[in-house]
Amino acid sequence: MTTDDRTTMNDFQTIDRLLTQRRSCRGYLPDEVPRETIEQILSAAQHTASWCNTQPWNVHIVSGEARAALSKAAVDNVVANLGQPAPSDFPFPAAYTGVHNERRKEVGWQLYEAVGVERGDRDGSAMQMLRNFEFFGAPHVAIITTDADLGVYGAIDCGLYVNSFMLAAEALGLGTCAQAAIAQVTPAVREFLDLPDDRRVVCGIAFGHPDPDHPTAQFMSRRAPITDAATFVD
Repeated sequence: MTTDDRTTMNDFQTIDRLLTQRRSCRGYLPDEVPRETIEQILSAAQHTASWCNTQPWNVHIVSGEARAALSKAAVDNVVANLGQPAPSDFPFPAAYTGVHNERRKEVGWQLYEAVGVERGDRDGSAMQMLRNFEFFGAPHVAIITTDADLGVYGAIDCGLYVNSFMLAAEALGLGTCAQAAIAQVTPAVREFLDLPDDRRVVCGIAFGHPDPDHPTAQFMSRRAPITDAATFVD
């Protein structure tokens, strides 16, 4: 094996390890991440590929007292609109059916079991749902927005950016959780960040130092085999 071959294999093993060990972190230590470390993550994620190199993402890093205030605004928005359709900038899935519904239920029950919420415990599940808007206790949340004129393609590019952000954070020993739930409180986010009309809220990313002793750190969601996802056409 040549030096180039070994370098290539090492690079693959690194990205494979990061992809394999990354998980949605739902329990964090209170320590804030240093600004220079956050800037490292942002610098790496800025190299994300995008449609025609439009780079449509814009990121608000919310920390400290601002993070607490945003969390309160989000929780208040959820409570005030219980039972109403989510006022998101992008439509949520119309339905979860078949294998997609099975996977969604599986990871949901894994989470509830980890935190001691039993089936039928509506109060417990409601409290767990609200933790989304408390950013699971993370000291930071990144709010990702895109340009309205780019529509779904801008949102897709932002999805790529979210993955780059999370892998960069994982490489630095941090935990992350991508949160589509933040789009459910778009009015509160828009008002808090004073977003212009040409920006659309895509999602949030909770991040910080993971708490290894948190109950949710004891499980990882299952991944389907590649035979369920890939078709080879020769």
